[in-house]
Amino acid sequence: MTEDPSRSIVPRPGGVFDSIGQRLKLIVRLLKDRRVNPLVKLLPIGSLVYLLLPDLAPGPIDDAAILWIGAYLFVELCPDEVVAEHQQELASTIEGEWRELAEEDEQDTFES
Repeated sequence: MTEDPSRSIVPRPGGVFDSIGQRLKLIVRLLKDRRVNPLVKLLPIGSLVYLLLPDLAPGPIDDAAILWIGAYLFVELCPDEVVAEHQQELASTIEGEWRELAEEDEQDTFES
């Protein structure tokens, strides 16, 4: 199968929201993975339950802190090889949009 040289995938620039999105995708994948201890899976679930319960302290800061700590600890307590496998699969997915390349972009693509 020959590719059309005038089309390519242009990755979106990363940022804070992209990083958060990747972390959420990783957490969902780890929650579905049978190799992760069920007790460890209680961390992100418990964090969400805490978010839905009446606040113990006023303001959104405690909610954000609990969600962040729960997500962080969950990923850290999962087996390293399982986390690395899912991160590699997520990183191999190129998110972007197709666009037509200008002629100078085509030449740069083939010269590289």
